[in-house]
Amino acid sequence: MSIDIDTLMGDGPVIPVIVIDDLAQARPLAQTLVDAGVRVLEVTLRTPVALAAIEAMRSVPGAIVGAGTVTTPEALQQAVDAGSQFIVSPGLTGALIEAARTSAVPLLPGVVTPSEVMQARAAGFTRLKFFPAEPMGGVPVLKAYASVFRDVRFCPTGGITLQSAPQFLSLPNVACIGGSWFVAPADVAAGRWTQIGAQAREAAALGRPRT
Repeated sequence: MSIDIDTLMGDGPVIPVIVIDDLAQARPLAQTLVDAGVRVLEVTLRTPVALAAIEAMRSVPGAIVGAGTVTTPEALQQAVDAGSQFIVSPGLTGALIEAARTSAVPLLPGVVTPSEVMQARAAGFTRLKFFPAEPMGGVPVLKAYASVFRDVRFCPTGGITLQSAPQFLSLPNVACIGGSWFVAPADVAAGRWTQIGAQAREAAALGRPRT
């Protein structure tokens, strides 16, 4: 099933950036997050079990599961074969552009600089990941981009916390954010589902104040 990128970005304020080391934790984590109101789940391809984790999470009703840290066409295809419903990359290359054009699964590519935003737009992408958000200027940079790239909406990811999240979500050009504070690998490994669920509900309830 193909999912529109705007639907993905608009499903909730925060997309969890998930690292799975133990496959046995994949399904219970997905169930915990969905029960807490967090349905769009990004599983990073940083561990040997990541692709199998995507498959396992797809079995949870209501979960919309994608792959993150996708850097090559080969990884994109592997993620799609594993059942990924969307793809997130830290950057954008010509090879990834071509792979995305032949795939029915949407790609959310990463950018930082104005030139990278322009290159992504030229390739047809107006929904972008701003990564790594905090180290690369965070809220002030995205504020500056709002008046220059009026057709672009961002999902800033990297270094964002529960405390800083509302500042990002208040920006008109931010559709959602990526965060890992409520899915810390240590908590996942320990199976702290009650704690993760409470933190996920807090993340899902983040408001979007407008002035």
